[in-house]
Amino acid sequence: MSTVNMELSTLINEASKELEFSGVIGVKAEDKLIYCSAHGYSNRSDEIVNTTETRFGIASGCKLFTSIAICQLIQNELLTLDSRINECLSFEFPHFPPQITIHHLLTHTAGIPDYFDEAVMEDFEELWQKNPMYHIKKLTDFLPMFQDKAMMFKPGERFHYNNAGYILLGLIVEQQSRLEFSEYIDKFIFQPCDMKGSGYFSLDSLPENTALGYIDEADGTWRTNVYSLPIKGGADGGAFITAADMVKFWEGLFSNRLLNREYTHVLLQPHISTDAKGNYYGYGLWISKKNGEIFKYHIMGYDPGVSFHSAVYPAHRLTTVISSNESSGPYDIACLIENEL
Repeated sequence: MSTVNMELSTLINEASKELEFSGVIGVKAEDKLIYCSAHGYSNRSDEIVNTTETRFGIASGCKLFTSIAICQLIQNELLTLDSRINECLSFEFPHFPPQITIHHLLTHTAGIPDYFDEAVMEDFEELWQKNPMYHIKKLTDFLPMFQDKAMMFKPGERFHYNNAGYILLGLIVEQQSRLEFSEYIDKFIFQPCDMKGSGYFSLDSLPENTALGYIDEADGTWRTNVYSLPIKGGADGGAFITAADMVKFWEGLFSNRLLNREYTHVLLQPHISTDAKGNYYGYGLWISKKNGEIFKYHIMGYDPGVSFHSAVYPAHRLTTVISSNESSGPYDIACLIENEL
């Protein structure tokens, strides 16, 4: 191991202890895994430790899977980026204007109402008081939470992160492919990348070696997140992955195994600026620039009891995967790694 890699490993180990990090951290440089470690418990009650093979929820991190699925359908000429949702979906949206396109949904610029607006709402768990989470098992179960609401702004007007838009994209995948969304992702993304440990699992029947998510209360007590999330994830979030699988996914994407060269390029374009600091959104992933060049492509996810960050730094040929079964931690580790680049 090089001196640089040893220093990075030492820094990560020290930070993990200071943060009392629970999860897995993986760092790959060029073609070599230079760091991989597991911390904390996947099951606190039985003191079952996390391992580097443990599966973790990634919340919104899997919006990129949805975007790739849509681009695959476009590549196969079943859709176009300009296809309108009223042409792709058989559901009624009484207040949605007809000009909303797939591009708008992919870039969070559609202006449709969200079932959970992260800019306004702080507590994700509030959603399930009127809509019990154990009833949210398929994508259509989300529709009553936003289908009849008024628009937030005109399509294309601005960027506003939106979960409901990705629910619609998932429904488009289902209607065009005639497969259940999770079945499509498994067949056309997970399998081509040999992601054997990943999937969309129901919280009441998790497979072995899957970390339970934990919510720590201010008084020192804790609880699992089983009543805090939809019982099964979907097109806007909720997949489970292993660190090794996530590395395989990035390799599959950048080697044009999931999309041809043209549509991989389209997916990775900075389509819309998200702030004045050089940050952009592509299709399903965030893009950061430094000195006019792309510094990183990254995805992240945050839910009660779930925290995730994974990035590719092209100039450094570095890939990171940081998964946690607690509500924080990966962002701090990611910042530490970036400070060393």
